[in-house]
Amino acid sequence: MTKIVLVRHGETFWNLEARIQGHLDSPLTKTGKAQAEALAKHFKSKNFAALYSSDLGRAYETARCISKQNGLSISVKTCLRERNLGILQGHLKAKLETQFPKEAPYYRNNDPDYLIPKGETLRQLSQRSIKCLETIAKKHDGQRILIVTHNGVLVSLLKHTLCIPLEAPRYFVSLNTGISVFSYQNGIWKLEVWGDSNHLEN
Repeated sequence: MTKIVLVRHGETFWNLEARIQGHLDSPLTKTGKAQAEALAKHFKSKNFAALYSSDLGRAYETARCISKQNGLSISVKTCLRERNLGILQGHLKAKLETQFPKEAPYYRNNDPDYLIPKGETLRQLSQRSIKCLETIAKKHDGQRILIVTHNGVLVSLLKHTLCIPLEAPRYFVSLNTGISVFSYQNGIWKLEVWGDSNHLEN
C-alpha cells in the first residue's frame, strides 16, 4: 500500500483577488509564504520516500520550503498542474458573465465535457490527474510520499475516490496548504484525511 500525502499550495495574490489562475501563475502572498513555512515545520520530522511538485511556481515555491526543512529533493511533474482554463485564465471570476457570457455558464456548472477555448475539459483534468497520481503511487509501492499540487487535482482525486460525479457541486472546501491523505493499493484509492489545517493554528 502506498500512502500519499497531498498538499495544496500556499495562498497567492490571485487567490485573494478571486482571479482564475489555471496554468498561469501568481506569487505567494505574505500569508502564503507563512503557510508554506508552517507546513515545512510540520513535515520537518516526518519521513517521506519522495517529494513531488507541480512545475507551476506557486506549488514549487511551497514545495521548496518543505525541501529546505527535510532535505528531500523535489521531483517536478507537469501532470500535477492545475486545470488549463484557457481564455478564462487571468480574469476575475466575478466578471466572467460579462466578459465571457458563452463560456461562463459551463464553467460555473462544472460541465465535465465542455472544452474551454485553448484549455482542457474537467474530465481531461480528472483523467490526467488520476493517471499521474496512480503512476507515482505504483512507483512508490509500500512507501509514504508527499505531493504539492493544486485544488483541481485534489478535487479530482477526491471525487474519483468517493465516486462523486465530476459535475456535482462542491460541498467541501480545499484550503491553501490543507493536508489530505490517501492510500492506494491494487487500483483502489481510499481517503484517510481531507484538508487538515492544524499546522496553521498559530
